[in-house]
Amino acid sequence: MDDVASPGPGSSRSSPAGPGRPAGQPPDLPHGSLPHEFDHRHADVSGGWLRAAAFGAMDGLVTNTSLLAGVGGAGLAANEIVMSGIAGLAAGAFSMALGEYASVSTANHQIDAEVRVERRAQKRHPVSEQTELVGTFVEMGMSESTALAAAAEVHRDPEHAVTIHLTHELGVDPTEKPSPLVAGASSFVMFAIGAIIPLIPYLLGFESLVAGLAVGCAGLLLVGATTSYLTSQPLLRGAVRQLVFGLVAVGATYLVGHLIGVAVTG
Repeated sequence: MDDVASPGPGSSRSSPAGPGRPAGQPPDLPHGSLPHEFDHRHADVSGGWLRAAAFGAMDGLVTNTSLLAGVGGAGLAANEIVMSGIAGLAAGAFSMALGEYASVSTANHQIDAEVRVERRAQKRHPVSEQTELVGTFVEMGMSESTALAAAAEVHRDPEHAVTIHLTHELGVDPTEKPSPLVAGASSFVMFAIGAIIPLIPYLLGFESLVAGLAVGCAGLLLVGATTSYLTSQPLLRGAVRQLVFGLVAVGATYLVGHLIGVAVTG
């Protein structure tokens, strides 16, 4: 007895591809879209804003909380602590913004230089470059025949070939470079937000260094947890780690300020 009957010419049994769908054509997907549109989404990791924003916020918090600890440990009055904090906020925000802008611009210029190198190589040695891409595709798991066909298809468009070569050789996509302006602006804004957090008690009328440091530590916990959330890491570990790093800087700066204050007034 047959366990599975083969469908006859008039059978209405449909193939996995779906009724009336030619063999080899993919089935209908939910919502008529691709997996990345209905099943999951990836964050934009190419814009450069997240790293700059996270670094700016953390640096602003650590820098200004440590600054308050240092000048407070030296024995300065509350109004002098506030002025020091505001000066630190302004100087740090502008420094971070310019530094991020210069850093991202330099990285982009380096990518542009590599694009020129690759474009020149493909003009001088087109066969060798295409052969190199075949080898890359084979290492990725393609059969040699498939790799030959894919490499030939890629090299029909010289600019597309440059992009594919650099993506595989350097791990960067020259068509999706981060924006220096976005990185600089993100760093400026987030540094300023981070730096103003330990000043909140003073701005509300309290003249307590302990309150300022406590609010600064709470901010460190919040920024650490937020960054961990955005990068799908354990929230508690990220928050505690950032707090520990901040406490080391705050404690060291307080000690230095205290020693300087004792030396000056002694």
